[in-house]
Amino acid sequence: MKAVIQCGGKGTRLRPHTSILPKPLMPIGARPVLELVLKWLRRNGIREVYVTTGYLGHLIRSVCGDGNQWNMRINYTQEMEPLGTIGPLSLLRDQLDEPFLVLNGDVLTDLNLNQFVNCHRRSNSPLSIATSIRPTKMDFGVIEEMEGRVSDFREKPELTHLVSMGIYCMDPSIVERIPSGVPFGFDDLMFQMLNEDVPVNVFKHSGLWLDIGRVEDFLKAQDVAWDEQSPALASFAAA
Repeated sequence: MKAVIQCGGKGTRLRPHTSILPKPLMPIGARPVLELVLKWLRRNGIREVYVTTGYLGHLIRSVCGDGNQWNMRINYTQEMEPLGTIGPLSLLRDQLDEPFLVLNGDVLTDLNLNQFVNCHRRSNSPLSIATSIRPTKMDFGVIEEMEGRVSDFREKPELTHLVSMGIYCMDPSIVERIPSGVPFGFDDLMFQMLNEDVPVNVFKHSGLWLDIGRVEDFLKAQDVAWDEQSPALASFAAA
């Protein structure tokens, strides 16, 4: 199966660090997060990868090259203008002719790709989303009211939501939905499919998931040893 790694964003949440490095090259310990992602894909049997680049894309090419050092084949696309989170797939219409993976270049997870892909194939849906439950701490007291009076009050509650991990399995028909040359986000795709009542499959993951684009997750990842012999990497590699 082919995989597309989205690496074109500016990583604004990690500024000023991403003024020098693109987000996928931010270090986790001594290694760029993108290297960890590529090695994870290779351990899961993925050997053909497309990396979509934009902001500081030449640095990503310099670090990863053609993928030979990981026994992979890496090809690149370059956005002349930002195309959004899903728009860059329009540059790969001819290459994505069978079900393929799409993932953000700043995701660390022990998601079992075999289970995810098999779930997608059984779903009869053109799109599957890997999801995780993520708590959100409210910074305010939450008030519920009825007819102008307080009916309930919760002081800075923690809310939980099922969220996208930034990892998808798609059929080629999804690429046909993406316009060429204009920004197109994953939200645009979701609203389009929901409006047309096209089924979207959900795969729930309960294990490791870090979004390195978030400051909290980036700092958390620094506390984990990602060297080849570490238990954390063994868990990460076991998927």
